[in-house]
Amino acid sequence: MKTKLLLSVFTIIAFAGISNAQTQITETLTFDSEDREYIIYIPASYDGSVAYPLLFAFHGGGGYAADFIQIADFRPIADTANFILVYPQALGDPTDDIPGSPNWIRKNQPEFDDLTFVDELLNTIITGYNVNTTRVYATGYSLGGEFTFELGCRLNNRIAAIGVVARTMGVSAYNNCTPTHSTGLMTVLGTEDYNSLYDGVIYQGIEYYKSAADMHHYWATHNNCDTNAVTTNVANTNTTDGSTVERNTWSTENGCAYVEELKVIDGGHDWPGTFGNMDINASEEIWNFVSKYDINGLIDCNTVTTSYEFDIIQNNQNRKILRITDVLARDIKEAKNIPLFYHYDDGTVEKKIILE
Repeated sequence: MKTKLLLSVFTIIAFAGISNAQTQITETLTFDSEDREYIIYIPASYDGSVAYPLLFAFHGGGGYAADFIQIADFRPIADTANFILVYPQALGDPTDDIPGSPNWIRKNQPEFDDLTFVDELLNTIITGYNVNTTRVYATGYSLGGEFTFELGCRLNNRIAAIGVVARTMGVSAYNNCTPTHSTGLMTVLGTEDYNSLYDGVIYQGIEYYKSAADMHHYWATHNNCDTNAVTTNVANTNTTDGSTVERNTWSTENGCAYVEELKVIDGGHDWPGTFGNMDINASEEIWNFVSKYDINGLIDCNTVTTSYEFDIIQNNQNRKILRITDVLARDIKEAKNIPLFYHYDDGTVEKKIILE
């Protein structure tokens, strides 16, 4: 029987002189007779009066949440975009080649399923914090990315969009994927990643991982997107990292972009922006992408607003525009007759078309 007990095993990071300080807490949830740790980060702006989006970030195989938070550091982004951030910790895997290595998916214990833990963890966080349950997101690296696909497929009724770094879909997730709504997906994949092969894994005639092409085709098809991507080159701002990036975007007929790949040419098993490619910052790219979605799909995708109507909306909103992007997630100045995404300081994103 599953049981739940929330223990206050925590460390608080507070900054003197700030009335609502950023808070980082290590909590323990007892689930299925196991004490499960997770790190939760609450930005200073949170006071419980507004429902905040939530982002889960899953460490790689053999990793630890406390280390992963340094690699995939979403905390500065949470401070400005106003969302709750959670880094769960996997249990030790007795079936791993290194017994006790913390893994989300076990090689020789298929009945073990951490999805139920994440489901209950989300319930626990919702009980303690004011969470916008239509805007819950997941991201992960390597094995954590593989697990993120599992959540995007099988916990789809609660997950609005996902971002995956350094992993393609496992065949099990692919064959058992049952998304119930249009789901945003961003991937950041290195073409020379020898830990997670870009073209998938087939060994002795058995397919274990899908290729990037097959995986993106699946999600583009599910989201009713054109199966031919629009490709743009990302500026090669760092010429010493040995790699370049192209952005592939799959969109619907009316321009709603649901699938995006940052293809790191000659990139490895990296988290760009921290190590490997330095032309992009994977953490920023993932949040900028997933935050455009709620459980119903791309927020305000079909909203068409005249410039007059836009002025009225802006005058009635006590919020500040942080940035404006186009359908390819590129920063852009305000323009007319094309779909643009307005990112606000309260964490919301709106799509608008300003007509002549």
